[in-house]
Amino acid sequence: MTTAHAGGETITRSRIGAMTYLAPVATLVADDAVQALQAALNDCIGEHKVSIVVDLGKVPQLSGRALGMMADMAERLAGLGGWLKLAYPNALVQDILVATGLQEQLPQFDARPAAPKRVREPGSKLGDILVDRGAASAEHVAEAARLQDQTGKRMGLIMVERKWLTETGLYQALADQLNLPYVQLRAGLYDPAALAVLDKDVARRLNVLPLFHVQGTLTVAVAEPQAIHNIDEIRTRTGSRIRVVVAAPADIRRLADDAYGGALPDFVHTEASDLELIESTIPDDYTQIDEMAGASPVINMVNAVIQRAIRDSASDIHIEISRNRARIRLRIDGILYEVMSPKVDQHPAIVSRLKVMANLDIAERRLPQDGRIQVATQGRTVDLRFSSLPGIYGEKVVLRVLDKNQSILDVDKLGMNDQAVTAFKRLLGRSHGLILVTGPTGSGKTTSLYAAISHLKSIEKNIVTIEDPVEYQLDIINQNQVNDAIGLTFPKILKHVLRQDPDIIMIGEIRDRQTAEIAVQAALTGHLVLTTLHTNDTLGAVSRLVEMGVEPYLLSSALIGVMAQRLVRRVCQGCRTSYLATPEAAAAYRYRGKGDLRLVRGRGCPACYDSGYKGRMGIYELLEVGNDLQRMIVANASKDQLTAHVAATGHHDLYTDGMARAFDGHTTPEEIARVVHSL
Repeated sequence: MTTAHAGGETITRSRIGAMTYLAPVATLVADDAVQALQAALNDCIGEHKVSIVVDLGKVPQLSGRALGMMADMAERLAGLGGWLKLAYPNALVQDILVATGLQEQLPQFDARPAAPKRVREPGSKLGDILVDRGAASAEHVAEAARLQDQTGKRMGLIMVERKWLTETGLYQALADQLNLPYVQLRAGLYDPAALAVLDKDVARRLNVLPLFHVQGTLTVAVAEPQAIHNIDEIRTRTGSRIRVVVAAPADIRRLADDAYGGALPDFVHTEASDLELIESTIPDDYTQIDEMAGASPVINMVNAVIQRAIRDSASDIHIEISRNRARIRLRIDGILYEVMSPKVDQHPAIVSRLKVMANLDIAERRLPQDGRIQVATQGRTVDLRFSSLPGIYGEKVVLRVLDKNQSILDVDKLGMNDQAVTAFKRLLGRSHGLILVTGPTGSGKTTSLYAAISHLKSIEKNIVTIEDPVEYQLDIINQNQVNDAIGLTFPKILKHVLRQDPDIIMIGEIRDRQTAEIAVQAALTGHLVLTTLHTNDTLGAVSRLVEMGVEPYLLSSALIGVMAQRLVRRVCQGCRTSYLATPEAAAAYRYRGKGDLRLVRGRGCPACYDSGYKGRMGIYELLEVGNDLQRMIVANASKDQLTAHVAATGHHDLYTDGMARAFDGHTTPEEIARVVHSL
């Protein structure tokens, strides 16, 4: 297996028999990502490898350009006696292939044969199709036909008005009648590049939405496929061949508003009312922008976005502006998803509204600002950490969502295996020593520290924390917040904390030599010290502290344990499916079990934003520092020597723990590879 880097993107390449697997690891939307895949395909052709599978398991979205490039490559490979097939496309990508008609040109590898599509005879009646599909009863169809004769209204619209039939059911039947594809429009099912092919005013007037422009064919979602004059006008204006797909008119209007930046999405109107701002006063000195910020639509939009973030368990809300587009994205399970695109001129008002909520200076737009917002919604209180940063087109705002109801403050519920939980509790039971929790930003280190503190807290112990910032307030814990602006740094607070007769000290993060040295000294003088460090694995923490200037003989005596961790996405329960891994894949995953390896993955559904994943869990590597390891640290052994020693003891590393979760059906090997980078 090889990994190629091109344009900043990574494509994993492997061989199984005569086939070559190419696995991109990001959305195939940006030009450099598409070019990287194209270069990898060209490399394969240059090496006379013409049976190629493109694994889309980690590709949440495709652009028209990516589709066109792969379709061109499929034609080229067919001319060379080979083929190009797609593997593991999510539900969104499958719908894109159906909408654009490329599912035959770009077939799925190892897919079950599809049932033959029923072709309706010309002249089939809509009422008969509705009954045949089970969308409506024969009695309602007959009554609607009678009312159609009386009123002149269309039968389908009569049935929708009387709630005998859903709008979706009507337009699915209409597509069936005309032997056209039906698409359930949603975010990601259109390419912004295709929008530019047809003037937006024309698209709004005709109530159509361009979806993808591939190989000279423009795929257009329409609600009135029989309106031939509309199709002719689009063909004349664009100079392209037109492929028609049917969609519900309300879906077209909703997605057009999102795509072109128009009216507010539905969730703004349905979710905005149940949110109350706590402890804030709105000043009276609004400028014109700030008057807009105090207006109801902007308040509703901000409230609704916050509520949606809380409902979908988002960790961050990104509100950003570019030259001609504003967007709001939510980070859910570590991945950013765009949820709406407000008008560009609404962006300053949204930022001002958030500054009002955070009690910040709404007139200051040239300097970064930080603040805190507390809201009550859905029966609970949620803290939001506000951060603004001026850019060339305006201010970008990020809100970190700190939902106490979502936090895990129980060591037993962190998700460690039984052996690791027992060992971690054993370390926490020690009277003194240094315990490190390591991992990159966003790997759940702070949550693990809070769970450890909750496990340890007792009226008999003096527990002191030093944090930047304090994320969750805990009872009977003395929490202190760093404030660099007034010189209240980690080392300064730590020196004073040691005079407060502490039993247990939690330090949010070791960032410098001074903090590291004081923490080690505190551990050596009878205190239990818990802290975090930014390293990739357990042994990397030892090397990092020595590099910071901590003497190895002091570190060996103080350090009692290191825990490395990552957060990986769980397979979505709503769309999970299982499959048998090939023997080659099982061997690559280091599977040692008996029998065949059955794995799970998500097909993708609206509940998981078509990613196939919903929710996250921790994977852990816990290293207890024993006598042998202490002697090696004193001798200043290299990381390779430490690694060899630990491996010889049968140490359970991050990759092993992650793959065990994949084998148990909680996540996928691809997700473990993405997070741990060990494949």
